[in-house]
Amino acid sequence: MKETPKKIIEFTITYNKYKLRIYNYVLKMVSDKMLCEDIVQNIFLKFYENMDLIKNKNSISYWLFKTARNDIYSFFRSKKVKSDQFNVLDVDEVNKASSENLEIEYEKRELKNIVLNELDNLPDEQKEIYLLKEYGGLSYKEVAGIMEIDENLVKSRLYKTRQKLISLIRKVET
Repeated sequence: MKETPKKIIEFTITYNKYKLRIYNYVLKMVSDKMLCEDIVQNIFLKFYENMDLIKNKNSISYWLFKTARNDIYSFFRSKKVKSDQFNVLDVDEVNKASSENLEIEYEKRELKNIVLNELDNLPDEQKEIYLLKEYGGLSYKEVAGIMEIDENLVKSRLYKTRQKLISLIRKVET
């Protein structure tokens, strides 16, 4: 495809559909908004340049997340930053709550922070599987493809992660 209105429209539709999911995934991996914006911009620039090569339109999500993962790891390799220094950053804003709901909102936020901190204690691969599935909204098959591991291993690691987080939540609630 050349620089045609059709290509621009397809890009715009794809960008609007995936920008928040990609942004949230990258931000949770790098914990730096400026860096995240640079990486996301680079991902969509690569997508625009390679749109013609993506034959199966159903694999756009896979392509974007795989490119995001590769760009994140390339950045950390180039900066010689170890992957265990990845951090999870909560980017959700607390909704404006009425005074009676403020305490409930605070408790929810505290619980979410505890869960996100617990994610930092997980091995990088387990954490990334969780983020791709829960924040990226990808299927098990897509996560397996991006991570280059077996789909059953994705299911197993995600199950263990969820069980660990459920156990943590139960401890906090008691």
